[in-house]
Amino acid sequence: MAEIFDLHGLSETEVANSRLKYGRNSIDTSSKNLLWSVFKEVVTEPLFVILVCTAIIYFLLGEQQEGIIMLIALSFISLISLFQENRSRNAVASLKKLSSPHAKVIRGGVTMTVTKEDIVIDDLMIAEEGNVVAADARVVKLNDFTVNESILTGESLAVSKELSEPNNTIFQGTTIMSGTCIAKVMAIGRETELGKIGESLQQIDSERTPLQHQIRAFIRNMVIFGGIAFLIVWLFNFYLTNDLLHALLHGLTLAMSVIPEEIPVAFSTFMALGAYHLYKKGVIAKSPHTVETLGAATVICVDKTGTITENKMQISAIYDFTNNKTYDYTTEPYGFNQVLEYALWASEVEPFDQMEKSIHHVYSDVAVIDRRKDFHLIHEYPLEGVPPIMTHVFSDNKSEHIIAVKGSVEGVLNQSELSQEQKCDILMLTDGFAKKGYRILAVAKSLRDIKNLPDSQEEFEFEFLGLIAFNDPPKANMKEILQKFYKAGIDVKMITGDYSETAISIANQIKFKHSASVLTGHEVMQMNMIKLQKTVQEAGIFARMFPEAKLKVIEALKANGEVVAMTGDGVNDGPALKAAHIGIAMGLRGSEVAKGAASLILMDDNLAHMNEAVALGRRIYENLKKAIQYIISIHIPIILIITLPLLFFWKYSEIFSPVHVIFLELIMGPTCSIVFEREPIEANSMQKAPRKMSSTFFSHKELLISIVQGGVITIFCLGVGYWFMLEGSNERLVRTVIYTTLIFSNLFLTFVNRSFYYSVLTTLRYKNVLIHIVIIISLIVLFVSIYFPLAQNIFQFEALLAIDILICLIVAFTGVMWIEIYKWIKRKSLNRYHGLSVYS
Repeated sequence: MAEIFDLHGLSETEVANSRLKYGRNSIDTSSKNLLWSVFKEVVTEPLFVILVCTAIIYFLLGEQQEGIIMLIALSFISLISLFQENRSRNAVASLKKLSSPHAKVIRGGVTMTVTKEDIVIDDLMIAEEGNVVAADARVVKLNDFTVNESILTGESLAVSKELSEPNNTIFQGTTIMSGTCIAKVMAIGRETELGKIGESLQQIDSERTPLQHQIRAFIRNMVIFGGIAFLIVWLFNFYLTNDLLHALLHGLTLAMSVIPEEIPVAFSTFMALGAYHLYKKGVIAKSPHTVETLGAATVICVDKTGTITENKMQISAIYDFTNNKTYDYTTEPYGFNQVLEYALWASEVEPFDQMEKSIHHVYSDVAVIDRRKDFHLIHEYPLEGVPPIMTHVFSDNKSEHIIAVKGSVEGVLNQSELSQEQKCDILMLTDGFAKKGYRILAVAKSLRDIKNLPDSQEEFEFEFLGLIAFNDPPKANMKEILQKFYKAGIDVKMITGDYSETAISIANQIKFKHSASVLTGHEVMQMNMIKLQKTVQEAGIFARMFPEAKLKVIEALKANGEVVAMTGDGVNDGPALKAAHIGIAMGLRGSEVAKGAASLILMDDNLAHMNEAVALGRRIYENLKKAIQYIISIHIPIILIITLPLLFFWKYSEIFSPVHVIFLELIMGPTCSIVFEREPIEANSMQKAPRKMSSTFFSHKELLISIVQGGVITIFCLGVGYWFMLEGSNERLVRTVIYTTLIFSNLFLTFVNRSFYYSVLTTLRYKNVLIHIVIIISLIVLFVSIYFPLAQNIFQFEALLAIDILICLIVAFTGVMWIEIYKWIKRKSLNRYHGLSVYS
């Protein structure tokens, strides 16, 4: 039994040896090679298959040089895809590690915090209320310790643990409902009970988001269209030439140009980098796809204590019922009294709650004799009930014992020996404190014999002692944070367990909207869902809330079509955090249960980061749309330049070959994935109403603009080529002119698509060094391909005169920059509309 009382823990050497022998505390049962799985995804992509077929045909035709080029391009594109896929997977793995639960252990006599994966066999693990148990362990010391084991047993009631068998074991994945314990780790990883049934609490949900479904559907439709176009062009070309392989090569060229493989790459890149940018701002996103939802948030539900307020919880007043006296500690020094003493006994021995810390601190300063060392806790009734209370039983192992309770005023009054008139007077005093913004607890005692303690604290009859009030002022930046949410079209709801008057007082200090419209948890539960859906639209404050009521409010808001974000830190916030579209846990004071249920974690508990996160979500969504609109616009001329000369029986019908298409793909990929991702948020983005999650990624108008852009570029590219053809130019020169015009058009398109509202003169001032790098590289590669003999031969180009380059540049500029006229008309129309709305 000696090991039970030895709380020194393992040394660093013993930890290392244990990890070497038993491995890490991970339940990842996946044995597949991640790199191999990524490789399989890449080689089954339609573009990869097309490139392989094209290379084979080139070799069959005896065109060795083109075949080798296709293989080089194949390798290059595969490496890019492998890199992008691997980076996205690493981002998910990094996010998973960052959001991994932590646990306290005793090692070398020192208490330290480690990640769940770092726990080893024989570690001494400290488990506290709100934690998720990190490994299977045997309890060696405990204090009123109860655990919810429903994840293993399905039984929702908390189980009390003891030092003796068989009820002295705690299991990984279970939730600690009350108390604390020290336990010796007996099993980790796949050897735990949870590991044996193959579950992992830390598995990131792989369910696709609405945007993912829309993008996949768009790509699927493009692949189908590409397949049909391939067959038509192949058969038509075969009909004209009677050359099967040549016709097949032409069809594959078209199919290659149709497949927008840049879109999924852009999507995964934008989301992964978005999650990284969130982390740099102090927000951990447990999945990159959370970034997508952020920009659509319409309502954010915030708890008061620690989120809106500073969570300092200074004792500001005490009402002593026995002496009928109120002590105002904002104007007078602290003093010792019975209410303070029993509030101490009703608190945790080692407090972690800010109110209990304040009680202990004041007691230490004013107590004439500190009696804490003379008494020990023999029984604890955890915080429970509606409204909740908690009761502690202490004894000095001699003749004296103490039974103390604190909690909600209504909860304590319900079990106190008071007349109805006395209860009304106390409630009036409570309202007075609450109107000052104070948080109030009632304190009472019981003289019951400890040899006959009831099973539930509801069976006690208490002697009421008084009230203790805490002042928790709002954070200095809360007014600014709220105004930013309101300007962005995001409604804010306050959800708190405090009294209505306390919440209203804090709300008025920070200019909180709808602070006069208050619903209590009891009122929420009495309403049917239809009535609640109407009421939650106007209500700004939800007071005296409990878990079931919080969850019902979230569900009502969601039923109204709102995209709901919610902050929380406690065990009881778990269901509502899970139900919200965006659950936000506090990184510093949040329980592991709250962190496990949430999709975002604020590392420093600063709500200001949510303003930044919403702005980032909107920026990523806007830039992804720009990137995909750009991809659509530039794919259309490639498709039509391949197809139209053949269908219109041009003298030179084979303008582009697979080599040209692949080269264009290599230019477009970096442009959309790198340049557009780095674009700043547009100036008016955080003054717009949030987008609707139910809306499609592109409106018909937006899609039409991209199609028209691509169509006009096609007309100008083929137009200048046709003019050169009529002037008697050879096929190489016509091809070079069309290609050069398309490259210039691509560069101009990159500039104008940086905004579909602001002019290019405005967007030129955006700070994005990558756009200049990509454009310079594109121009260098273009001129090398035109004037370098080896490249000329590969691409079947001819050197252009300076006048020819100038013509291509002017044509490309004209074929793209017309969109600036459209944007000018759009700005003028919107400005006129807003001007009328102001003066009407």
